Amino acid sequence: MFGRKKRSSTDTADAAQQTHETTGATSPDAAQSTDPRANGPWDESEFTGERGDYLNMGALLVRPRSAVDVRMEVDQQTQVPRAVHLDFRDGSVQLQVFTAPKSSGLWDEVRAELVAALRRDGGDPTVSEGPLGLQVDARFPGTTSDGRQGYRLARFVGIDGPRWFLRAVFTGGAAMPGTTAEVLDDAVRDLVVVRGQDPHPPRDLLAFTMPDDATLRRTDAPHAEPAPAEGERSTGGDAAASGPKVQAPRRGPEITEIG
Repeated sequence: MFGRKKRSSTDTADAAQQTHETTGATSPDAAQSTDPRANGPWDESEFTGERGDYLNMGALLVRPRSAVDVRMEVDQQTQVPRAVHLDFRDGSVQLQVFTAPKSSGLWDEVRAELVAALRRDGGDPTVSEGPLGLQVDARFPGTTSDGRQGYRLARFVGIDGPRWFLRAVFTGGAAMPGTTAEVLDDAVRDLVVVRGQDPHPPRDLLAFTMPDDATLRRTDAPHAEPAPAEGERSTGGDAAASGPKVQAPRRGPEITEIG
């Protein structure tokens, strides 16, 4: 159903060495795995399936999955969609797609910026090889409702495609290994990126659109974030690729039922 040319082992090894030098990954050998996009997510040019089987959200085609809810985050001031969320059980992944240069990807560059920002904000970042390639794991200290010290976790993933960059932030149960993370990882692999042919400077956020059959529910009040518990698995970063800032995700008017 999908197919494309894979990177050579030499390219992969060079990328791994560069990652080790710039981000402090524990071992360059850890990144010398198969192409993280070998099983998706896909570029539109690689897609040979039926578009009717996917939710058309503009820059992303989303394949419906059992028990996975799809939401669209909308900027409350401009009413412009700015992110897609996939929710499963106690976990969520926020998705944004940016333009990238033809010559190289953005994840190496963005990852270094993200690690620096997380360190400044006390996020205790580490770089590791994850199910979707190199990822940044962050842990933020916090205080529970009963006064105990706890923390929140987040998993930042960047995936380079042909002239695009997909940013995924996993929070809640999706930030730690387990069933929730596996389901949402698979949902990300099923994504199809629709870059389009229009010229854009690097790091432009690609536009999302609401599906025709979406049911919209407005939640004008900010969505309350739960207090972190010891070992709790939720935190977030509402960061654009051009300048990551570490903060809890804010939810504006959103689609709660799509399809």
